[in-house]
Formats: sequence, C-alpha cells, structure tokens
Amino acid sequence: MRRYSQALVCGLGASGAAAARLLRAEGVPVRAVDQRDTPETRARGDELAALGCEVERGVAKVPPENFDIAVISPGWPADGPFLSGLRARGIPMVSELELGWRRFRGRTLAVTGSNGKSSVVKVLADAFCLAGLAAVPCGNYGLPVCRAAMDNPDADWLVIEVSSFQLETCADFRPDIGLLLNVLPNHLDRHGTMEAYARLKARLFSRQRAGDAALAPVEWMERFREWSDGQGTWRSFGAEPAADCVHSSGRITCGGQSISIEGSPFDNAVLGPNAAGLFGAGRAAGLAPEILRRALAEFTPLPHRACPAGEYGGVLYVDDSKATNLAALIASIRMQRRPVWLIAGGRPKETVFAAAVPVLRERVRGVFLIGEAAPVLAAAWGRAVPCRDCGTLERAVAEARAAAKPGDCILLAPACTSYDQFRSYAERGEAFRRCAEGEKSADGKT
Repeated sequence: MRRYSQALVCGLGASGAAAARLLRAEGVPVRAVDQRDTPETRARGDELAALGCEVERGVAKVPPENFDIAVISPGWPADGPFLSGLRARGIPMVSELELGWRRFRGRTLAVTGSNGKSSVVKVLADAFCLAGLAAVPCGNYGLPVCRAAMDNPDADWLVIEVSSFQLETCADFRPDIGLLLNVLPNHLDRHGTMEAYARLKARLFSRQRAGDAALAPVEWMERFREWSDGQGTWRSFGAEPAADCVHSSGRITCGGQSISIEGSPFDNAVLGPNAAGLFGAGRAAGLAPEILRRALAEFTPLPHRACPAGEYGGVLYVDDSKATNLAALIASIRMQRRPVWLIAGGRPKETVFAAAVPVLRERVRGVFLIGEAAPVLAAAWGRAVPCRDCGTLERAVAEARAAAKPGDCILLAPACTSYDQFRSYAERGEAFRRCAEGEKSADGKT
C-alpha cells in the first residue's frame, strides 16, 4: 500500500472528510479544499483543521503545493476546470471510494446501476449479518468507504453502492463481486450520452480477474463484458427464461435453486429483476438461499424510496422523493396498486420526458407539478393526462388531496432533483410527509 508525502482532498462533504481523516491517521499531510464556502463547509473544515489539515474554502484553482495524490469526492465534475487543472499538473487522482477500498483487508461486493442500488445494498448487508458475517453497507449509501474501512478493519465484507460519479475517478478498484442492476437514462446532464454513462458503469468490472464474479441484466451482459474487458465470471439475470438467475411469478430461480419472494417489497415486475441479481450476487458470495429469502422477506423500504407516508381519509400517501429521474418515476408508478395522483417536478436532470406518457395515460388520474420543471413537464404530458402547475409542494399535496377519493394513492415521484426548492431529496420527502399529516388534521382524523 503506497504512502503519500502530501495529499490534496477535494471536497468538504462526508466523503472528503472521511478521506482526510484516513490520511491524517496515517500521518499524511493533507490540504482539504472545497469550491463552496457555506456554513456546512466551514463547520466541516474546522473539524478537519483540528486534526491538522490545512483547509481552504471557495477555491477556484489547484493549490501550488507538490501533491502526489488528489482524492476526489463524487460531486466534483470530472471535466470541470479544477480537475482539468489537476490533470494538467500531472497529479494522480483517485476517488474516495478507491482510497478506502485499498485499505480494506476483507472482501468487497459492489453494486451499481441507475435505480434501486441502496435497497439492494441494504438487503445484501443484512443477509451477510443473518449468516453471522460482519458486513458494512457503504459508498453512495451508508458510510463513506474510507470511514467504513477505518471503523471496521476486521469486517468480512464491504457492500458498496457505487455511482457513475465515483467510477469517473476509479483506477484500480476491483470488487470480488460486481453487480450491475440496470441501465436507464440518468445523469445525462453530466455524462452527455447514454453510451458514455453506460461505459462508466462498465468500469466497475474492468479490473476483475479470474475468480471474481460479474453479474448484469441479460440484455446488457454481452455489451458490458466487451466494454469492461474484465476477467471475472459473468452471469446474467432478469425476467427472461434465458437468464442465469430468473425472476418469475413471485420466485427467483438460479442455478437450480429457487426461493419465494411473495409478499416482499421486491414482489413486483419492477423490483423482481433486482432481486434476481441480488440472489445471484449473494450466492456468488456463498450465502445460502434461505438466508437470502429471509433478508428479502424482512426488508423494509428505505426512507423516501416508494415508502408509505400514511393513509388518511382512505387515501394512501407514498413518498418516492428519491425518484429523481424519469425511469424511476415510471417504475414508481408501475409499483402502485391503486389509482395514482402524481406529484412531480423540481430541477430537471433530463430534457425529454415523453417516455412517461404511456404509463401516465394508463395509471395516473392527474399530475400536480412543482418547481422549475413544471412548464416542460406540462408540455410533455398535458395531452395524455390532466396537469396542473402548483408551484410548491404544499399546494400540490393540498390540490391532490382535494381530487383524490378513498382507495386512491397520492404519489410523490418527482423525476427531478430537489435543489430548486429543497437541500436534498430527503428534505423534500420529509416535507411531503408533513403535508400528508396536515391533510390528516384537515380531515379531522387522528
């Protein structure tokens, strides 16, 4: 493991702070910088300064010191001027994820994809624990990988959620088991094209060697095998009978073994294929089918991911604030078993929204739009379903409740980020829950 004489940590968020703490624990001089100067970065910077880091906020250019490594947090654009400046100086870059992974002595199962990663990571980590193994969910969900590696040096497994942003600056990352869940339009505002986005995902497998396991949807497996040039053993999954691990009729079948997922949150056409991939990855890790069945059956949906927010006056409120792209919105609508009144909008990551028209026409009674995306969404969907520009989430919930009847569902699935009106999708989801509870009070229910 290489030791550094001077490190630059780019970002004062949770990932950057974890990287800085790890490096300081190894005695490495650290300069931690952020392009932002906010109360949050000032507070985090003060904590790191107390550990002996040099801290600078509001930076626009690479500091002049001779760094032999730069650790990159996921939020920094790979082709932005700051990282371009690092490349021009010849300073090696590594993601926070890879820095932590290099320090970990156990095994690694990494999950990437467009939608559903966090839930799959949580189920797999729970399954390891049910089997009596120490496993830490981390990466884009849970702890930063550097902190997971520092705090859990004797863990058997890291189960890492890996984003396309993190893969941009991975060089040597090699999971023992790599799982690609799906590839759907997402982050095209950053990556440009679907192929560029998909090829970034393929980097998860590029360093794998004989004995490692690589799992991908049956429709993507051959392309990912070619793009990655990894040497792991490939297995496919999905709803098609030709897949190695198949989801069908409430069951997962893989390698002659079968489990029931009836009654679990994965028992539907949207999440069932993810469960098939999860099962294949778990089996590759040596987990017994019954352990995986239990983990799936006992799983509770994560906050803000198609999570019930209450039922008031016979109307079910569902918080899927994490559905920040069009594919996630479509999936969220398809998972509902009641007629849907949809709340959507925010700051768009995409420019074309027509793909949602068929499911809107089939399943949605009306759309209540919020935020910056409201005009473009109304233009894309208005001929298929009634759309109303409500401006704020509070007004959207109130108007949806006025339209809904007992037995209906009011679904928050924005297809957009929250950053025009909220600091995060979690804050938006909590606001939705409070609005729903306010509707309870308005109905006179307790």
